[in-house]
Amino acid sequence: MQIVYLNGAFMPIAEAKVSAMDRGFLFGDGAYEVIPVYSRRPFRLAEHLARLRQTLDGIRLADPLGAAEWTRLIGEIVAHNAGEDQSVYLQITRGADTKRNHAFPARVAPTVFILSEPLVTPPPAQREQGIATISAPDIRWLRCDLKTLSLLANCLLRQQAVEAGCVETILFRDGFLTEGAASNIFAVKGGVLLAPPKDHLMLPGITYDVVLELAAAHGLPADVRPLAAAEARGADELWMT
Repeated sequence: MQIVYLNGAFMPIAEAKVSAMDRGFLFGDGAYEVIPVYSRRPFRLAEHLARLRQTLDGIRLADPLGAAEWTRLIGEIVAHNAGEDQSVYLQITRGADTKRNHAFPARVAPTVFILSEPLVTPPPAQREQGIATISAPDIRWLRCDLKTLSLLANCLLRQQAVEAGCVETILFRDGFLTEGAASNIFAVKGGVLLAPPKDHLMLPGITYDVVLELAAAHGLPADVRPLAAAEARGADELWMT
């Protein structure tokens, strides 16, 4: 049985209910985070929680729990659910008001939801043979560094890839590579790993940092800088994380 956490209680997923007036439902007003769990141990939990806090600060929503309580609850949700490798999803919305109003309500409790699902990783054949992608203009808003619930543009861009029989859509804005619809993108040219810089136009992926750390540890030259579309299209390899 799949167990989730909602507003202070663990319960079967079928019993989890939120108000139709919740601002996450009405406006996409909230933040989320996804944490991979390997052998029942969350991967880089501190970094994920720091990114969650950055998003909450960016949308002016106070962290309802704090790092210690998030850590405890994530451990409990992992223990409640089967599987050594899991994907833990955290979602916080601004909560449910009594009326629909764009302005933030003065006094409402945030909605806190935690979900665990089986962690799906790329099969060996996909890692060996690579994937097919398409490209598209980056039509998203200007705060892509915040991991917010408003993902309609990402969904539309990803759906373009699905309908083309591909895995991902690689995005370009004003002639430069940003990222994928649901991924970070690296390029390799002449033995040098190239990465677009972290800014407001891309989500700072936890694995993005891991890749750069591994490159440094193994002596692979890396250059973090803006990548023109022509440079990305002419790369020897593209990496997706």
